[in-house]
Amino acid sequence: CGMTNATQGTVIADGFDTVRDYRAARSIIGLVPQELHTDSFETVWATVSFSRGLFGKAPNPAYIETILKDLSLWDKKDSKILALSGGMKRRVLIAKALSHEPKILFLDEPSAGVDVELRHDMWRMVRALREAGTTIILTTHYIEEAEDMADRIGVIRQGELIVVEEKTTLMRQLGQKQLALTLQQPLAVVPAALARWPLTLAADGLTLTYSFDVQKDDTGIAELLAALGAEGIHFKDLRSSESSLEEIFVGLVNAPQTPSASIQVAA
Repeated sequence: CGMTNATQGTVIADGFDTVRDYRAARSIIGLVPQELHTDSFETVWATVSFSRGLFGKAPNPAYIETILKDLSLWDKKDSKILALSGGMKRRVLIAKALSHEPKILFLDEPSAGVDVELRHDMWRMVRALREAGTTIILTTHYIEEAEDMADRIGVIRQGELIVVEEKTTLMRQLGQKQLALTLQQPLAVVPAALARWPLTLAADGLTLTYSFDVQKDDTGIAELLAALGAEGIHFKDLRSSESSLEEIFVGLVNAPQTPSASIQVAA
């Protein structure tokens, strides 16, 4: 985006070197910064239209109108930005970033501190942009957003990108499934005959939890159920669950050390 200089290496954006071909590269990139910086004394319409012109795009009032309506800003188009709430200013930043129809859109924690309505509007627009072919790079600490929105996941730990993978592949490779069995009668301890399975007994003795690898062809569930029956242990309910992206993320950043981290995702 041109906001900082690289110490080494190159960055290619849609075939353009961001240093050598910086004008072409920046013309295809949109940025929604985390900080709320904008022209306080301009109107919403003027600042979004001006942003489009900065990238050499011809005026297109119909397109600007569409953006403002999609972001619920149309009724504020003639308002000065200083009179807007924080959530509305965030919407203006998104509109400015989209004004020149970028092919690559960076969203730097766009949902931090915003209201639920804006978050829903934003994700609705992100999905539409993704379907239209826009590449979206999202930085977020709301892992559920990453799990819901992203096609590819990258995890950064202490400034180092430690994994980049398709979301489905990542969750399949690093995730675990659990089978929780609600017993008819409480157990004091897990019987020795069941030691081969990684079982956890709840404090009340009424729930047995079995964790298994989602990649293995043989989960061991059938053998476990048969062993429970042989031991005279009967259950009245069972339910399965799978690791969330947040659990996988926490596991990655906490092994082998515990630094602060953020997550980068690409839609």
